[in-house]
Amino acid sequence: MIQLYGIPNCDTVKKARKWLEEHGVDFQFVDFKKSPPQVDTISKWLEQIPLEVLLNKRSTTWRKLDGQAQAAAATVDGAVRLMAEQPSIIKRPVLEKEGRFFVGFSEENYQEIFSK
Repeated sequence: MIQLYGIPNCDTVKKARKWLEEHGVDFQFVDFKKSPPQVDTISKWLEQIPLEVLLNKRSTTWRKLDGQAQAAAATVDGAVRLMAEQPSIIKRPVLEKEGRFFVGFSEENYQEIFSK
């Protein structure tokens, strides 16, 4: 089962969902707001996605965090806990296909991912 994780009103997530629907890809959407990812899920993503890619330090949520919270994200464990508590700082969308994880969206990447 293909899963797409994100926030429904995120423009990039909307583009990814639209692309998947237009290409007839059967997927399940997991809303971060209704079902935040658990620490073990985020840790699994980090086995394939570098922390500096998954942790979106350009997000509004990140910029609103105090210095202490941002400093806690300096370690992997701290970053994982922070992402579990504040899923809006996770770069979106996260796509899971056949045990592989991909972050972000571009038509070129999705065409490559789904051509296999």
